[in-house]
Amino acid sequence: MKRLVVNALHVGVAATLALGLAACNRSASADAGAANGSASAAAPQSAGPQYAKVVSVTPIHKTVTTPHQVCRDVVVNHTEPPKDQHRIAGTAIGAVAGGLLGHLVGGGRGKTLATVAGAAAGGYAGNRIEAAHQHGTVTSTVERQCSTVSDSTTKTVGYDVKYVYDGVTRTTRMDHDPGDRVQVQQGVIAVSDAH
Repeated sequence: MKRLVVNALHVGVAATLALGLAACNRSASADAGAANGSASAAAPQSAGPQYAKVVSVTPIHKTVTTPHQVCRDVVVNHTEPPKDQHRIAGTAIGAVAGGLLGHLVGGGRGKTLATVAGAAAGGYAGNRIEAAHQHGTVTSTVERQCSTVSDSTTKTVGYDVKYVYDGVTRTTRMDHDPGDRVQVQQGVIAVSDAH
């Protein structure tokens, strides 16, 4: 019976040791799992936002042309032709005066010839004198003149950004200049700037 009790004690001690070791192993693996869990939880946190180095930034410009009308007042001179364009009055007065002079100079049958010659010469002279003194009437008016003028303005509409991420060079278009580095999402798409 003593032997049975001693064997039972040995079995009990061995079972207790085995359970103790199993509990220690579970505790150790739980501690290791917790440490690994915090490490894996910290991995994304330590990774944090990903950044790529900006290699070049090229602004994209667009020229906009805007036509508009410009008006101004201009003085315009108009010349009206003389009322007696054919100079009939000068010719008639010259012919009468020349005819009178020719009539006074001539005598007999030569008087008629002198009168006709004087009238012809006087008419021609009167016509030339009136032409030299005759001027058109000049009137000035203010007129509004308009013309279409185009104004051109150039504005920046975006930026072509070339960046290097994981040894690969990529290009994206952004609405602003990102500076010297750019935040990337999944290593492909630039989502924000970082100065």
